[in-house]
Amino acid sequence: MGSIKNNIQEISEDIKKYSPCSEKVRLVAVTKYVGTEEMMDVVSSGVNIVGENRVQVLREKKEKFDQSELGSKIKWHFIGNLQKNKVKYISDYVDLIHSVNKLSLAREINKRAEAAGRVIEVLLEINIAGEESKEGYKVEKLYKELPEILKLKNIKVTGLMTMAPFTEDTELVRRVFRGLRILKEDLSRDYFQGELKELSMGMSGDYKIALEEGATLIRIGSKIFS
Repeated sequence: MGSIKNNIQEISEDIKKYSPCSEKVRLVAVTKYVGTEEMMDVVSSGVNIVGENRVQVLREKKEKFDQSELGSKIKWHFIGNLQKNKVKYISDYVDLIHSVNKLSLAREINKRAEAAGRVIEVLLEINIAGEESKEGYKVEKLYKELPEILKLKNIKVTGLMTMAPFTEDTELVRRVFRGLRILKEDLSRDYFQGELKELSMGMSGDYKIALEEGATLIRIGSKIFS
């Protein structure tokens, strides 16, 4: 656990050093990298939020965390590629989803959230990284589906996220985040009355660039759990 704590300390120092708005940066720990006991140590070290890729694992870990004094300190996320067979757990076990990038899934989540009597927040994934990014939204598709997703009463769209391209080309990475910021401003103006606040990046070794470019949420997995 010493290396994990050192990673967290290093990330915290990077945030203070590189971010123009460090108070808006949040860390998300992806729990698939470590066991429940280890995650408790991570949460105790100051990680703000815990997320998960595999829903069943999230459910089991949430139940264990809820039995501990740390349970109240965690806002549970679902992180990763969402599939229809996973949606059945979402309305009971998470507060925020990274991310809904299909209208059909958004509708299914909305239906289950309505049945559970709650509203679920989501970040929408977009793809502006060009050929280097193989997953995620095409911008044209986002513009086509966003108005329909916004009509769903039990889903609240709180922001946008993208995966940084896994490349050594730092200029390309900077263009990705600058493009995301521009797109966010356009979407905020066109659909959110200027109130779309979240600007997010995915897991990448280039999180320092995202900080410099004004990202408000940093989602880090292997950096914490190396």
